[in-house]
Amino acid sequence: METLSYEIIIDAPLQKVWNALWTPANYSEWTRFFGAGSQMKSDWKVGGKTYFLNSNNEGMVSTIDSLDEPNQIVFKHLGMVKDGVEDTQSKEVMEWSGAFEKYFLIDLNGKTKLHAEVQVEKNWEEDMNKGFTEGLKVVKELAERN
Repeated sequence: METLSYEIIIDAPLQKVWNALWTPANYSEWTRFFGAGSQMKSDWKVGGKTYFLNSNNEGMVSTIDSLDEPNQIVFKHLGMVKDGVEDTQSKEVMEWSGAFEKYFLIDLNGKTKLHAEVQVEKNWEEDMNKGFTEGLKVVKELAERN
């Protein structure tokens, strides 16, 4: 497992950047580089359930490990969802279960440094690099509007 890191400076306060990341319409916009129709469904509770899904309602089941809005959020990936069934126990899932995805927002006198980290298997590195590199540019655009 590798940890990949991404950073971008955004000319907007923390809360605007947070909203650009996690408001449902914005989330679908910036995560389109990972897959069209991406969506996140969450109860926004530490230890609760969060789903990262594609347009077919398939994807990952995760939990929020740590939450301090609008400063940081850490997701812990637990398994997959396929055909409406959660898989947290298969051999394939157990190879990466427990991987983290972290977002830190740091105030720079009214601007925000957005730092994202994701733990992935080597074969996902190219997809993650494209998704985060392009996606964070969109987060910047969304947060800097108005």
